[in-house]
Amino acid sequence: MTAPRSSLEATPSQPSNPPESGVMQSPAPASPFASFYGWISQPIVSAFWAGGVAGAVSRTVVSPLERLKILFQIQSVGRNEYKMSVGKALAKMWREEGWRGLMAGNGSNCIRIVPYSAVQFGSFNFYRRHIFERTPDAPIGNFQRLICGAMAGITSVTFTYPLDIVRTRLSIQSASFAALSKAEQHTKGKKLPGMGQLLVSMYKNEGGMRALYRGIIPTVAGVAPYVGLNFMTYELVRDHFTPEGSQNPSGWGKLAAGAISGAIAQTCTYPLSGMGYQYKGLFDAIRVIIKQEGFKGLYKGIAPNLLKVAPSMAASWYSFELTRDFLVSLQPVMEN
Repeated sequence: MTAPRSSLEATPSQPSNPPESGVMQSPAPASPFASFYGWISQPIVSAFWAGGVAGAVSRTVVSPLERLKILFQIQSVGRNEYKMSVGKALAKMWREEGWRGLMAGNGSNCIRIVPYSAVQFGSFNFYRRHIFERTPDAPIGNFQRLICGAMAGITSVTFTYPLDIVRTRLSIQSASFAALSKAEQHTKGKKLPGMGQLLVSMYKNEGGMRALYRGIIPTVAGVAPYVGLNFMTYELVRDHFTPEGSQNPSGWGKLAAGAISGAIAQTCTYPLSGMGYQYKGLFDAIRVIIKQEGFKGLYKGIAPNLLKVAPSMAASWYSFELTRDFLVSLQPVMEN
């Protein structure tokens, strides 16, 4: 029986067959791109670049629901513009802002998610190979996958958190609210700042690096268990969908595994997400939300989140494996 291959392990290239005759063949001339192919086909490097592609694909697919999730989360007492069903909220967004409204913030979101996803997949592969594997390509246990994924989540958040802050602000500021704050009222009718401009403004006017990393602790508290659960669950479900005697599931099996793993991880960790940008900390967020809205407030916006997480994670894992396997296939054939 052939053991299923891990999703983070590329399909090994088959060695070329030796010549049938005893005549010694001259090696093929080296490609001018051989060194580049050798570099980008390395496991950690290929996982890094494939992760970036996966992030861009997954977020573009679900951009309207990603923005709607943020708009639902910032609803509170006195803000009722988007207290409605998912369908009505999407229709309102389309009616008042059109296609641009549905895709608002997607450019900045992709700028953020590409390095975020690249660092996440790349660091998971790095930690797995250099910390958790006893021998190269050795399988690791479920608990090790969980911890490795959590470490990768912390690493990716640390590198890209300022971009997340800016993305959230841009999504909020471009919403068709009557009034969010005095700052938004003052800028009404003016062009919203770009991503770089907003980063510079926050750094200069709101406390330097501290402003760009405000709220990172509750964000990490939500991301670390989510990423850990996502990686662990995907491997388990992927193995379940892998036919006996095969190393890989079908394309549909990979899509289903990604959708299931994302839904499970998001449902378990949703109360910890989206709290970092308007509260003093994790416990302050939980206390204020429960006091004002009850326990159900912790799961506010989960409906569009669950609607987006299935196609998002399905697209992410599928495009990751597809891209990673392609990059690994570029590895030059080594001469004996």
